[in-house]
Amino acid sequence: MEFLMIVLLLFIIIGAISVSLTKDLLTSLIIFMAHSIAVSIIWILLQSPDLAITEAAVGAGITSLLLFVTLKKIHAIDVQKGGKAHGEDPQ
Repeated sequence: MEFLMIVLLLFIIIGAISVSLTKDLLTSLIIFMAHSIAVSIIWILLQSPDLAITEAAVGAGITSLLLFVTLKKIHAIDVQKGGKAHGEDPQ
């Protein structure tokens, strides 16, 4: 169990760094969601199911949904006819 905790803590640290360094907003949001799920798993391992459920619902659920809607509203994740994301080269 300690090995799993160490792996999850390393994942959280790497995820936090990569979210701040990633230039693509959608990729950053997906990493943020994975980060929230890892924190939720850590709460389960620490025997705090109420905090785990809250982290999963708010961190990975509602917050990510609101950020997806925001990215859609500002046209950061528009999908064009060719299947390319907004801002990519349509070759």
